[in-house]
Amino acid sequence: MASPRCRDPYGYELTTGPLAAEAYADGVRDLLRLRTGAAGRIAAAVALDPTFAVGHAALALLGHEMCVEVDIAARLADARLHAGRATPRERSHVHAIERHLVGDPAPLVAHLASYPRDALLLSVAMPTIAFAGVTDVPEQAWRIVETAAPAYGDDPWILGLLAFVRQEQRRYDDAMSLSCRSLAAEPAGGHAAHARAHAHYETGDHAGGLGWMDAWITGDGAGTDSLTHFSWHAALHELSLGDLAAVRRRYETQLQPRRAVGCRALVDTGSLLFRWAITPDATDVPSLAEVADVTGRSVLEHPGTAFLGLHAAVVLLATDDRVGLRRLADWSATHPNPTHREVVAPLAEALGLLAAGNCSSAADRLAALTPQVWRLGGSDAQREIVEEARIAALLRAGRYDEARLVLDSRLDRRPAVRDRRWRATATARAGMLVP
Repeated sequence: MASPRCRDPYGYELTTGPLAAEAYADGVRDLLRLRTGAAGRIAAAVALDPTFAVGHAALALLGHEMCVEVDIAARLADARLHAGRATPRERSHVHAIERHLVGDPAPLVAHLASYPRDALLLSVAMPTIAFAGVTDVPEQAWRIVETAAPAYGDDPWILGLLAFVRQEQRRYDDAMSLSCRSLAAEPAGGHAAHARAHAHYETGDHAGGLGWMDAWITGDGAGTDSLTHFSWHAALHELSLGDLAAVRRRYETQLQPRRAVGCRALVDTGSLLFRWAITPDATDVPSLAEVADVTGRSVLEHPGTAFLGLHAAVVLLATDDRVGLRRLADWSATHPNPTHREVVAPLAEALGLLAAGNCSSAADRLAALTPQVWRLGGSDAQREIVEEARIAALLRAGRYDEARLVLDSRLDRRPAVRDRRWRATATARAGMLVP
């Protein structure tokens, strides 16, 4: 029988010894708070107890979702092998992860209904900075978090996760209130800081958001594992303000691909460079070749999640890798996950058309995909890169009036100097066509 001390951070029993349990619990705490070293601590738990099923499953999960360098198949095999000696909660936990990795969310959703304080899997369920989520329906992910939340009371981590839900629901005042409550109790809390970053961005508070984010990055958030993502948020404010010199400084000091952990070079640096490159008046934007090299061919052509597939397609386009886009499209078209088949595959095909110079067709394909883009996971701020690719395609196709309509819709959502300049560019080019 496990020692009473062998518990996870929220009280569930762990079938392992005290040293492994402590390492695992520390790793989960770090992971939930986005602190550095989480994967190493969980790996240490498995090294201390090679029969620790939940530890093996957690490493497989991190390999799948965050590109942590582990043998996913081997970790899953060991998790299955040793789960038989574990508690019913642990067996359910292992099974939920195993099914999640092949695109079946049902066991994880059912698991959380029975074990709402299984914080690691609750974090997996909600697409945030750490994980891509388990459902194509945002409302279902919100409901999962909201249903589990009462089991945590005023725990700062759950307040931060709820804050992220509220900004996804576009309840930005509520998101700001919850994130500030969470940060008051735990100033380094990554989820709360992330929710606040989105609330600033989505309400067009670019100057205020940039000032707060810069202070947090160099202060309370300095020990955050995914710090490049917060630097990406700061750069997005600078891009929106039209301050391309500041974007360049941010890239050079905080967003170099080699600084990124796991998939962050792909998701953060890659997306920033693409958006910067298609910005009016942008010059000498660094190449994405290093992002592609750091990410690796396997992830670019066989991404573990649809969210990574979105960013892989963008990087392949930006590096003019038409062969890679074709391979990504073909692989996604036969994927067991419907989001890969129905969204990633046609997205890669559309960007392949853009790479080939068929800009008008690409714009039409991207417009047709617009109602499905939310299925890719991540946030509105991340997914709008598809909208920006469509604007670039429309401008290259000479369809300036349509580009202005898309930009007007963006400006209705939030003010941005960059979008106003983009619209002025479209207007000027349209005027050049008038006899």
